[in-house]
Amino acid sequence: MTEQATAIEKAVDVLFHLHRESTPQGVTAVGRALGLPKSSAHRLLASLCSRGLVERDERGRYRTGMGLVALGLGALEREPIVVAARPVLEAEAQALGETVFLVGARAGSLVVLDKAEGTGFLRAAPRVGSAVPVDCTAVGKLFLAFDPHSLGAPDLPRPLARAVERARALGHAENRDEWIPGLSVVAAPVLSGGRMPAALAVAIPSARMRSLDRLALARRAAVAAARIAARMEGRDA
Repeated sequence: MTEQATAIEKAVDVLFHLHRESTPQGVTAVGRALGLPKSSAHRLLASLCSRGLVERDERGRYRTGMGLVALGLGALEREPIVVAARPVLEAEAQALGETVFLVGARAGSLVVLDKAEGTGFLRAAPRVGSAVPVDCTAVGKLFLAFDPHSLGAPDLPRPLARAVERARALGHAENRDEWIPGLSVVAAPVLSGGRMPAALAVAIPSARMRSLDRLALARRAAVAAARIAARMEGRDA
């Protein structure tokens, strides 16, 4: 491996480390976390700062910068599924007052591709670009049911296999407090051209979910997912 390639890998490691941390990090903390000499960490951070990928606060600590946001948003804008889904996500979030997510499979993992915030006081995590677990989420069950090869076709424990079969039979899936306590999700697959490029998920506080007609909500999610597929195929403007 060349010295240049090694430096690039270390710079990427720095970016991912800062992304994971909830607070800005000092040079020493970054170097310690990544096993880098302080001088090396400082050089990498300074270079990333010069490109706007990292920002330095008034205390000399570092966090991810707006340049990284611009790169990420630019990548999303080039995702056909995101372009097709965005007006549908926004319409559903407005109508339901809850956060609506678009989740896709990338490199064997599930990732939030886009989201539209609801109008309610409680806003649902995760952020765009965040990874989503497979085994305890509604979208994970759907991908295992309709597109397991995008996740490497894993062997499933019996309880999860039953949940996946149920999702395949019903055409939608749920999770209640399985991943994030107090949060429930109803999700439907976006099916297009014999593939499942994404899933649409509606996130609702579990306390409110208990008073809702979950089957009606699942049907609504399925209709919204079908509209995204139609937009991708040019059947719905």
